[in-house]
Amino acid sequence: MSSFGQPASGASRVLKFVVLGVVAVVVLSALNPITVISAGQRGIKTTFGKADDAVYEPGIHFKVPLAQTMHVMDVRLQKGEGEGDAASRDLQSVHTRIAINYHLDPKHAVEVFRNIGPTTDIAADRIIIPAAQEAVKAVTARFTAEELVTRRTEVRDAIGALLREKMMRHGLVLDEFAIVNFAFSRSFAEAIEAKVKAEQEKLKAERDLQRIEVEAKQKVASARAEADALALQRQQITPDLLALRKIENEREAIRKWDGKLPQVTGGATPFIQLSPSKP
Repeated sequence: MSSFGQPASGASRVLKFVVLGVVAVVVLSALNPITVISAGQRGIKTTFGKADDAVYEPGIHFKVPLAQTMHVMDVRLQKGEGEGDAASRDLQSVHTRIAINYHLDPKHAVEVFRNIGPTTDIAADRIIIPAAQEAVKAVTARFTAEELVTRRTEVRDAIGALLREKMMRHGLVLDEFAIVNFAFSRSFAEAIEAKVKAEQEKLKAERDLQRIEVEAKQKVASARAEADALALQRQQITPDLLALRKIENEREAIRKWDGKLPQVTGGATPFIQLSPSKP
C-alpha cells in the first residue's frame, strides 16, 4: 500500500513548486521598480490612482512598487475608417465612407488620460467617431447631391477642417482626411448617369457641328480658289496667245510628220479631167 502513496506525494510536490513559481513571478512583477517606455509611446505615472502632471518620454523610468503604476499611451500615427448616412441639401440620402490618419498629441497625453481614457484607442473611439459623424452630416447638408460629386475636393476640405477642430479640443491631431466614397440611392444614381450621358451626347453633337462647319468652310475656300484661278486664266488668254498656241501646235505636227501621205483604201479612184492641150 505504501508503494501507491509515493507517486501521489511526488506529484503534489511538483504542483506546489509550480504554484510557488507563478506566485514568485507575480510578486516580482508587482515589486519591479523599473518601467521601460518604447519609442512612439508616452508614459503616465499614477500614484494610488492619481495621475502625475509629467509626461514620461521613451526610456527607463523608476516607480514605487505597489504604490505607483506606469500607463503607456501610443502617440504614433494611427489609421481609422468609418461610414455613415447623411442627407444632402436637396434631401437626397447619402452614404459616406471616410478614412483618416491621426495621432495623440504627446503634450496632452495626461489630459487625455484623465478626461477621456487610459489608451489612445479608447480616446479615439470616444472622440473621433462621434465627431466625424457630426462633421460629415453638417457639411453634407450644405451641398446638393450633385455638388457632392462635382465639388468633392471642397467637401473633403470642409469636413476635414471641422473634424480637425473638434479633435484638437481633446488632444488628438488629424493628419490626413479622405472621402473614400459617396453612395446615393439607386434612382438618383440612374438620374445622374442619364444626365452625364445627355451631356456627352450634347458635346458630341457640338463637336460634329463644328467639324461640319470647318469642312464647309474648307469647301467654300477651295471653290473660291478654283474660281479665282479660272478667272485669272481667262484674263491671261488673248488673241495673240491663241495665235501663238496655234502656230506651236502646227510646228509640233510638222515635226512629227514622217513625209508620207495618208493612204486611202477602197472606193473608186477619182477621175481627174485634164483639159486637152491646144496645138
